[in-house]
Amino acid sequence: MLKYQQVANDIENYIYDNDLSQGTKLPTVETLASDYNVSKSTIVKALELLVTKGMVYQVQGSGIFVRRKNRKGYVNFSTVPGFTNNFKGSKVTSKVLEFNLINATKEIADLLECNECDEVYMVKRLRYLDDVIFCIEEAYYKKSIVPYLTKDIVECSIYEYLEKALNLNFAFSDIYMIIEKLDSESASLLGLNSGDPALIVDEQVYLTSGVLFNASKVTYHYENSKFFFQS
Repeated sequence: MLKYQQVANDIENYIYDNDLSQGTKLPTVETLASDYNVSKSTIVKALELLVTKGMVYQVQGSGIFVRRKNRKGYVNFSTVPGFTNNFKGSKVTSKVLEFNLINATKEIADLLECNECDEVYMVKRLRYLDDVIFCIEEAYYKKSIVPYLTKDIVECSIYEYLEKALNLNFAFSDIYMIIEKLDSESASLLGLNSGDPALIVDEQVYLTSGVLFNASKVTYHYENSKFFFQS
């Protein structure tokens, strides 16, 4: 993880740990640079990242202020992925349904922009928020970029592992959404009825190098999931 990302994470954790409310003024760039013993440019980049994530906003001539999500339990589609990151302060757990190292089919290769038969980790999980079923996640990771995954890792936060253990830096993602009726298998997993509606989100995630490394399909429980965007 780059230094500015570490600083951004520390500031974000400080906001959550101290339950800072919307509009709370943060220290100046100069003070933060001194506190973290880094350059002002590092603090500026950290704040830009937090602005993008919707954690803070800056007012010219006035300072830096906390921007908090006022409603708990909403998926923020405005931030780079990481289910656990979306719900700090809540209990996020997973049940692994499938975990395999496979050779990419043509369909998977098209999604991941890789070659057919390239090695790919396939993960299928049920995700829970505060012990309530939230979604089904089916995800693929290029082994050339994510060389090592285990079932123990995928039972927890994959993105936290990728950031902290592999030092991968996420830049942006492309998100595609459709509403479909659930088939019998997905309905059974979610505890719903076949034919019930579901929001299906296909996402492709890129590193700061511009390389696509992860593609996923998430099927959300229509009664238990809520969403928002920040602009």
